[in-house]
Amino acid sequence: MKNWMKLLMLLVVPSLAFTACDDDDDELPMVSNAQVMAVHASPDAPGVDLLVDNKKVNSAALMYPNNTGYLTVEQGRRNIKINAAGTSTSVIDANLDLKAGANYTVFAAGRLSGIKPIVLEDNLTAPASGQAHLRFVHLAPDAPAVDIAVQGGPVVFSNRSLESATAFTPVAAGTYTLEVRPAGTTTVVLTVPNVQLQNGKIYTVFAKGFLTPPSGNTNTLGAEIIVNK
Repeated sequence: MKNWMKLLMLLVVPSLAFTACDDDDDELPMVSNAQVMAVHASPDAPGVDLLVDNKKVNSAALMYPNNTGYLTVEQGRRNIKINAAGTSTSVIDANLDLKAGANYTVFAAGRLSGIKPIVLEDNLTAPASGQAHLRFVHLAPDAPAVDIAVQGGPVVFSNRSLESATAFTPVAAGTYTLEVRPAGTTTVVLTVPNVQLQNGKIYTVFAKGFLTPPSGNTNTLGAEIIVNK
């Protein structure tokens, strides 16, 4: 028994000494990441590429009104460019401070002549049982402030001006028809049927397109729904 103990000590002690010395030399730094989604919400802009620190991260042109889904990006100050697809012409060039573990949505919004980034930090805290979370973003360039209401029910978001965003709001899970109305009125300018909000899911709905599209543009007023989680 004593011989076994001596042998064990001979094996373990040098190993511990080697490990203690080795930790200082070979320890790798931990890299923490953020999640970033880009959304093409400019109704008269062509397809675009997304670049992070000058590196293209989408494999195909991002077309209106689509999104990239969440992409993993290293935390810290990152340069985000949105270029006309296949070119080096940047329509958006912004530096964003990204926090480790945080989630963000970057909308390319407005008319092409004045396109800008709308950056939102996304709170993806899980909804309570039986509920979903819903957020509204107004990105229809020529539309006035609006109310979002449930057909035959209450106003969910009131007096939302262009480029404003609500917080994620608890809503009972279910299927709804939503109405978009000029703020403070009962006039319906857009009906969004069959909006399915599933238990435990998180959604963003954004108003898109033109009330009066410019010549040759067919992107009329509508709504797009993103499943954030």
